[in-house]
Amino acid sequence: MAEIMISASDGSGSFAAYLATPKTKPAGAVAPGARGAVAPEARGAVVMIQEIFGVNANMRALSEWVADMGFIALSPDLFWRQEAGVQLDPDAGQDQWDKAFALMNGMNQDKAIEDIAATIATARGLEGANGKVATMGFCLGGRLVFMAAARTDADAHVSYYGVGLEGLLGEAGSIKAPTILHIAEKDKFVPPEAQAKILEGLKGHKQVTAYVYPGVDHAFARLGGHAWDARAATIANGRTAELLAKVLG
Repeated sequence: MAEIMISASDGSGSFAAYLATPKTKPAGAVAPGARGAVAPEARGAVVMIQEIFGVNANMRALSEWVADMGFIALSPDLFWRQEAGVQLDPDAGQDQWDKAFALMNGMNQDKAIEDIAATIATARGLEGANGKVATMGFCLGGRLVFMAAARTDADAHVSYYGVGLEGLLGEAGSIKAPTILHIAEKDKFVPPEAQAKILEGLKGHKQVTAYVYPGVDHAFARLGGHAWDARAATIANGRTAELLAKVLG
């Protein structure tokens, strides 16, 4: 497991971030030192924003998936201000959920956005990076992505089943970069009335595109999870990949 440490912008300490890097050589590259060898292509980076379960096995797998697409992935530990290194399993019992919700409720989300901004700045300067950065988040992370879209300078944003977005619509006017929202029609945490407010509040926004996936529940894109839906996840992930390829190169 590769990790790097990032200094908090408020000087309160530092936090870990899981780092996944592309394993494939860029097209046309040959062995170092060989005739015609070329320098590796610079890569765009994606800041992967956790669910309420921390930077767990699922977030690491998602980061590796992004790396397999040819991008650098960096997933910061956003619970570090309460407890560093949290890794919970949503399929392992109620105690895991209880702790996850306690950590979510204890999170200072404004500070989390500061930590995301610090991660974005770090990602731009990573070895092999091309300076372009997107954010991608799930559940709580999907909410933080919307906030990051309004408050940071990242180049694109992808929110999977973000919670409480209807309460953030007042910030929508500050979103200046391409942003995708993946919304689960049957999301038990985002009821129909909330979805209606989100869709109405973002209608006509030039940078935000919202997709609603019929018949699926919250976490439909969590591979192997109880709500996994292969069709919806494949469609959503394809839209995500298309945006990342377009913006990050």
